[in-house]
Amino acid sequence: MHIELTSENFEREVINSEKPVIVDFWAEWCGPCRMMAPVIDELADERTDIKVCKLNVDDEAELANRYKISAIPTVVLFKDGSAAAQSLGYKEKDALVEALGI
Repeated sequence: MHIELTSENFEREVINSEKPVIVDFWAEWCGPCRMMAPVIDELADERTDIKVCKLNVDDEAELANRYKISAIPTVVLFKDGSAAAQSLGYKEKDALVEALGI
């Protein structure tokens, strides 16, 4: 199960996480984001070594701007509180895992 991120829990769930965290920056109206949702959920169900989160860019525009998210879906891997890798656009699970190096 993924974690829904907000400005209230972002620091706790992402910045201060002991595990690597992938954050799916998405929006309800975005077709490729809806295609990506099952991939994100599958990773969340399969991987216990990473934390999987989703952040709605319409609800949390300030956080999206902070990480310079200009297109969605964008999936960012955070390690030790910093963005370490990112993937832009829809990808199947194997391609996403490869792109993020997880």
